[in-house]
Amino acid sequence: MSKKSLSPAIKNLLEYGPLIAFFVIYFLIKDDTITVLGADYSGFIVATAVFIPILVASTGLAWALSGEISKMQVVTVVLVVVFGGLTVFLQDERFFKLKPTMIYLLFAGILGFGLWRGTSYLETVMGANLKMERAGWMILTKRMTWFFLGLAIANEAIWRTQSTETWVMFKTFGLTIATFAFLMSQYKLFAAYGDLDNSGDDPDQK
Repeated sequence: MSKKSLSPAIKNLLEYGPLIAFFVIYFLIKDDTITVLGADYSGFIVATAVFIPILVASTGLAWALSGEISKMQVVTVVLVVVFGGLTVFLQDERFFKLKPTMIYLLFAGILGFGLWRGTSYLETVMGANLKMERAGWMILTKRMTWFFLGLAIANEAIWRTQSTETWVMFKTFGLTIATFAFLMSQYKLFAAYGDLDNSGDDPDQK
């Protein structure tokens, strides 16, 4: 299948649409109890059950339109299906709330393993779309590894100490804003190492 570029609007819709749908559905029925085939489900469980097929469909559509799908997307979908499915089947919110922790720990572990081997798996995944010197990729990978660990810790702290409503807000907006802020904070790194003809200075020394 040939690769095609998606417009930013379509890409963002497919990426964030399922999450926004989960947020809206949850807050519409968060205080309700839905009965399905004689079994009662809380609003959170129902929102989770709806979120799973929406995410799978949006990921499949993104693949059909662009002709490619990243390994990170595949891993995310698999974990959502597994942990979301356990949440619905066992009617236990904790599995779905634990899912971001597992995703971020997995990504941090993969990146960390690559660093231990002296390579950047981040470059392997994103190198075709972002031109940067190897030294820059290594620095970004180190920072991203710590960032993922920080997100995992933050998710654990929020879902274990705060209300479900607070966690949904954190998952929908907090994690997204944190990721955007992190990427924006790497401006000096991209500026220093983005030009392959310019070795640049180590931003950590600035």
